[in-house]
Amino acid sequence: MGIFDTIKEKLSHEFIDIIEWLDYTDDTIAHRFERYQNEIKNGAKLIVREGQTAVFVNEGQLADVFNPGTYDLTTQNLPILSTLKGWKFGFNSPFKAEVYFVNTHLFTDEKWGTKSPITLSDDRFGLVEIRAFGTYAFKIADAGKFITDIVGTDNNFTNFEINEHLKSLIATRFTDTVGEANLPIELYAANTSELSETCREVMKAEFLSVGIALEKFYIENVSMPEDLKKEIFEYSRIDKLDLDKLTKFKTAKAIEAAAANEGGTAGAGMGMGMGFVLAQQMGGLMGGQSEMGSQNQAQPQVTQGGSIPPPMPIPVQYFYAVNGAEQGPVSFEQLKSLFANRTINRESLIWKQGMSGWTMLQEVEDLKVFLGGNTPPPLPL
Repeated sequence: MGIFDTIKEKLSHEFIDIIEWLDYTDDTIAHRFERYQNEIKNGAKLIVREGQTAVFVNEGQLADVFNPGTYDLTTQNLPILSTLKGWKFGFNSPFKAEVYFVNTHLFTDEKWGTKSPITLSDDRFGLVEIRAFGTYAFKIADAGKFITDIVGTDNNFTNFEINEHLKSLIATRFTDTVGEANLPIELYAANTSELSETCREVMKAEFLSVGIALEKFYIENVSMPEDLKKEIFEYSRIDKLDLDKLTKFKTAKAIEAAAANEGGTAGAGMGMGMGFVLAQQMGGLMGGQSEMGSQNQAQPQVTQGGSIPPPMPIPVQYFYAVNGAEQGPVSFEQLKSLFANRTINRESLIWKQGMSGWTMLQEVEDLKVFLGGNTPPPLPL
């Protein structure tokens, strides 16, 4: 071999480039391969490993995308770039192009959460606030679109840079989804799996629009204020109980407590009041015995002034509707308790003797006191 052959062989080796990227980090999504003046030699060897995609960008335009494999960079292997350059008969000189390696493996355990509480409207508890957080996993599905739409000219793009954008997107879509679900407030925490899958389906298309595939989405916790939790627990217990039995039970307990405090005037007064309530509830049982009483007891008693007192007013009984079903009758105080524990609300339908038809609670004159304010109903004429 002559000296010129040796020089020729040496130069041929120097002109062959090897373009590859070895990623030693866990957070890099895209890395730009650095070449002097971005020049790539004709016949250079491109090595794309599993879990990678190589994207060629020429003068700001997407040129070619290479999946895992080994390639000799010639006009045959660079059809789009060759078209952009106008090389009809091949090329022998170096060409300029930016090469980006995109990491296509799954990025897992990414955190998301609502920065501020989400306000929801519940039929029983009114406006309530909840917070939520969880994790998600994604990978790059369209490397070319991701480079052109997101990375731009960044030479080393990490998942930290995209996470803030993705978390804002997730929080917005999560808020929309839970608002449209219109579930009872206590079911959000009990149905996180179904809600997670629904949210993933809603967000999947928007992720793909920038070349990202949302592979997993998990809601780990839905939290609410402690006072609201207590109300929900109390409501759930009352909802499982017979309200009439509960009222009688509490009345009996109150009488027992008042009797234990014999020396207290307030206790005695409470005992008398509860006794009247209990007496009314037992009136049906005592009716037969009352008819067997003496004629003197049946006659109205004359007061010291000689006048005869008017008869005792008959307690008003109310009927109410829950989920389209008629309930009742109940007394005024029982109806007030139902309103207080949100079994009924201002728009619930109410009927009592003398009313021409069912009417919303907020329009019944003697029930407006439930809605607040200190103005009593007008006195009867």
